[in-house]
Amino acid sequence: MSSPELTPPDSAPTALAAVPVSRRVHRRTFLSGTAAAGGALAVTAAGLTPAVAAGTDHPAAPAAADPEPVTVRPADRRYADLRRGTNQRWVGSPDRIVLATSTADVVRTVQQAADSGRRLAVRSGGHCYENFTTDQDITVVLDLSRMDEISYDTRRRAFSVRPGAQLGRVYDRLYKGWGVYLPAGNCPTVAAGGHIQGGGYGAMSRRDGLAVDHLYGIEVVVVDTDGTARAVTATREPDDPNRELWWAHTGGGGGNFGVVTRYWLRSPDATGSDPAAQLPTPPREVWLSEVAWPWEQLTEARFTRLMWNHGDWHTRNSAPDSPYTALFSQLKPFHKSAGAVVLDSLIDAGAPSAERLLQNYVSEVGAGVGVTPEVRQYRRVPWLHATQWPGFTGPDPTVRFKGKSVYARRTYSDVQIAAAYRHLTRDDFHNPGALLMIASYGGNVNRVAPDDTAVPQRDSVLKYQVVSLWDDAADDEANIAWVRECYRDMFAATGGVPVPNETNDGCFVNYADVDLADPRWNTSGVPWHDLYYKNGYRRLQKVKATWDPTGFFRHAQSVRPA
Repeated sequence: MSSPELTPPDSAPTALAAVPVSRRVHRRTFLSGTAAAGGALAVTAAGLTPAVAAGTDHPAAPAAADPEPVTVRPADRRYADLRRGTNQRWVGSPDRIVLATSTADVVRTVQQAADSGRRLAVRSGGHCYENFTTDQDITVVLDLSRMDEISYDTRRRAFSVRPGAQLGRVYDRLYKGWGVYLPAGNCPTVAAGGHIQGGGYGAMSRRDGLAVDHLYGIEVVVVDTDGTARAVTATREPDDPNRELWWAHTGGGGGNFGVVTRYWLRSPDATGSDPAAQLPTPPREVWLSEVAWPWEQLTEARFTRLMWNHGDWHTRNSAPDSPYTALFSQLKPFHKSAGAVVLDSLIDAGAPSAERLLQNYVSEVGAGVGVTPEVRQYRRVPWLHATQWPGFTGPDPTVRFKGKSVYARRTYSDVQIAAAYRHLTRDDFHNPGALLMIASYGGNVNRVAPDDTAVPQRDSVLKYQVVSLWDDAADDEANIAWVRECYRDMFAATGGVPVPNETNDGCFVNYADVDLADPRWNTSGVPWHDLYYKNGYRRLQKVKATWDPTGFFRHAQSVRPA
């Protein structure tokens, strides 16, 4: 598609400034003002992984006097809640759910499972897209949600974050205690456990990189060849003999190598001993914007122009030195039954000409579409309050969902836009919770070399998913089919999946998708692990062979030993 002529940014009429704020649309089917569908999943982590727990530098064998952790069994009234996570499609039937509060609890529970031959799964926040913690073969669920302490480790000059610490608590504690933050996900109920080791991105990642770019070290409970469970530490120090184990947790995904019981966070360029200098400082305030283009006014040509504008803007404005690294946005083309295509945006209010940059961005996305967007929100708020903004926050924990992810290196192809339009306007499918959730990416994420961490996608400019959220189990088949078919058709040229090429760069491990290993939905010949990890998979396999040689930690898409 040739580039449409765009209005020069400095002279473009600003939709935010020119259009009066209209009355908000109040409709539960619009996913709480677009919150659940949009941000919730943008930042949604694979909730199956090692959680962050407190650690030691030696095997954390439990003392004989240590009390047993709380264990919930099927007769317990708490079992109905604890047998499931956020995605209500998945309900497990484990014999027991162990609520750990210490590294010793984790070592003991893992050891008991290893000794008895029981299948164990680890859950921190429970936001897994697939059934990795609820598979019917799982008899023990190790729940890390009570391990939520956040503190500063003076010896390591790093912040200690435990696995069950939800991101909202992480932001609150780091900011109120030391004035710093971690550039992690937008959903405040996602826990640090699986989120960080899957890569961890969010609203400030274009400015400050991924969460794993600030990961100094981990404490992790592993199982040796002889079946012994023990806690070890691994850091990014060049002379650390366990450094490869640290590397595997910088994007290798959860449920693969052991149970993380603590994360230590410190930026690579941090100096001195002042805690306030060990992690980035968040913005003091941010501008928030939400605009919407009504579907009733969007023809296919207008929708195509809107999508092309959006993709082209990110192709041009996502370099690490771009002034737009201060801006993050989610474009949400909902199914037409929701009524609109929504653009939620945020920018650091302290960035030079921040408000003008935000207004120019919204104007450029809508340039030439021929539809004046409805301005639903436009305001300036303190940063910590903005972390709870519904435009970017998490999913309703009572819903069911299915999502399929994409890293994009440049704007969408004509085939992708046409396929998206076709499925978003289907008359044989009606769900206001079905959409493409397209997040800004790149910026300082792309300053890091592809092999410095286990996240190899370091030149993408967009990160998105085809996703649907719904309430009733009777609607499972229709919604799952819609997601699969839309995704398949968007990537028909590469076997139904975003095979790395000049436009696409694979899939996000934290948006787990077992269809990537199903030849009915992946006909590309590229295996699921190469879509997630690219060439880094072989390195991850070596780590697996070293630290989990018996394959004790496993799920449907876990790393296999070399």
